[in-house]
Amino acid sequence: MARPPLTLPEPAEIRALIDGEGRLAVRVTPGARGVGLEIGSGGLKAKVREKPQDGKATAAVIALVAEALGIAPSQVELLRGATSRDKHFRVML
Repeated sequence: MARPPLTLPEPAEIRALIDGEGRLAVRVTPGARGVGLEIGSGGLKAKVREKPQDGKATAAVIALVAEALGIAPSQVELLRGATSRDKHFRVML
């Protein structure tokens, strides 16, 4: 069975969620069947296949956000929420 295609919102839609100091709040669903980002009423939501062990899910979210914005993963830094589903990143555009 084929995997569903990667779903990513437009970079401009994600940039609109980044505050003046470069912070972006993301609600993460680890261990999901599909991978993607979506913009909901509560902000940006990320679904990744990786389990929340040893920071693997967080690393997957960083890679996903960077890909959606068209930047290097090194420009996305975790600020808060290493062990939480609610994470805050600093995005250096």
